[in-house]
Amino acid sequence: MPITNQQVTGHSFLRQMHDDSYFPDHVVDRGKAILLQLCERIEAERPSDLESLYALTQAATEEFNLLDRAFVAAGSGIETVAREWICDEFCFVASAFGFTEADAGELTAGRDW
Repeated sequence: MPITNQQVTGHSFLRQMHDDSYFPDHVVDRGKAILLQLCERIEAERPSDLESLYALTQAATEEFNLLDRAFVAAGSGIETVAREWICDEFCFVASAFGFTEADAGELTAGRDW
């Protein structure tokens, strides 16, 4: 299902990570896919409150937990700066779908990175 949210379709997810040679593009692309799948789920399920949104972002956070292993295997990792960039993307997604009051910490609660 193609994403219809114009803010999302015009956004370049994880651009900073792509621009940094420390992060392998093929692994960053998997992170972008996780974020795009999150957007697709939000459009499909239309969460009506923050708790419902947090359930969706938690599932995406768990996927990033697994993705960190792929970064490490490729000689990289989700370190301090990357954590902030990824969290910023979760905040962008929440805002793009009208959840401007979403808590940044709650959006990625349960993260291992």
